[in-house]
Amino acid sequence: MLQNCHRELLGDGIFAVDGHLWSLQCKIASHEFTTRSLKHFISETVGREISDRLLPFLSRACDEGRVFDLQEALQRFTFDNICSVVFGVDPNCFAAEEEAWEISVETEAILQSRVGETVRIEHKSDQRVRDGHHHIERGTNRIGGDRTGEQRRDGPRSRAPIWSKDSTSTALTWLFWLIAAHPSCEREILKELSSTAAEVKIFSYDELKSLHYLHAAVTESMRLFPPVPINSRLTVDDDVLPDGTRVGKGWFADYSAYAMGRSEEVWGPDCREFKPERWLDGGDGDHQNVRFRPSDQWKYPVFHCGPRMCLGKEMAYVQMKSVAAAVMAEFEVLPAVDGGESARRMADPPYTLSLLLKMRGGLPVRLRRRRRRD
Repeated sequence: MLQNCHRELLGDGIFAVDGHLWSLQCKIASHEFTTRSLKHFISETVGREISDRLLPFLSRACDEGRVFDLQEALQRFTFDNICSVVFGVDPNCFAAEEEAWEISVETEAILQSRVGETVRIEHKSDQRVRDGHHHIERGTNRIGGDRTGEQRRDGPRSRAPIWSKDSTSTALTWLFWLIAAHPSCEREILKELSSTAAEVKIFSYDELKSLHYLHAAVTESMRLFPPVPINSRLTVDDDVLPDGTRVGKGWFADYSAYAMGRSEEVWGPDCREFKPERWLDGGDGDHQNVRFRPSDQWKYPVFHCGPRMCLGKEMAYVQMKSVAAAVMAEFEVLPAVDGGESARRMADPPYTLSLLLKMRGGLPVRLRRRRRRD
């Protein structure tokens, strides 16, 4: 049922199909996420976008002393990234604000409306779905120009921008907010960054792999604020869970990564605390010996689990760590809430719960340039 409801939005892309079609698309898409592809992604796409677009934008905002929405800026950055990867075209959302950014806004509005339509499907007209599909296609054509019917057919990557840009930017928004609220964590990340060989803070793939504390901070941030907080699956056959619970054919099986990340049964009594150290082994303060310790995927389903685990997991980590490292090396991010500069004033941040766990109203910040030996 959900597949039919979302067909106009997701088509027959990898997010919406099952069985043989999903297996085929998964096999095709897996070639996009090899180590070689990730290194190319860093050097040719992310690094260029950071140095040519994101950092200049942040530098201007810093020099002008103005408050801006970091969540929106990150959405622009990730939208440019994913369009470069998927379509081979860079919309340059930082430069063409009135036209290129409108495409992203339209996509977000359509996505939100379809979530509500799934819940109230019997009260909605299919015409709205077709209208939404038309707007997305129009936005896609505006970026990449007209394509032939064959080129516009749904493939494993054709609808990826809708999900990839928002999930990554959402995770980064919560990461910057949490780091600003935990100065000790910020100091540890800066110490780790300073221990790398990178003079200019556009980090290579190998350098990013060595940033274990930053990796732990990103992971811990998503434990508390998973970009996709709730997921659902429809059973295709009768089954019995390991604890003996019977699951009938056609039943929905829902799980919440948000609830699991805050469960004492899963993470212990400090489950609501932001502690990157829970993901680290060794070190004793020496970043050369600290190593990231991954968790059981069933305990940490932020990227889903089993055969349908997110294929873009490593690409997402690489992108998030690239942005976090580059921004933190140059600027101190100061959330500007109610006229203040401390994230502690936002102890209970408002969020918008839909397909994605976004910060409601964005994350207004101002920047302060770091001294070279911070």
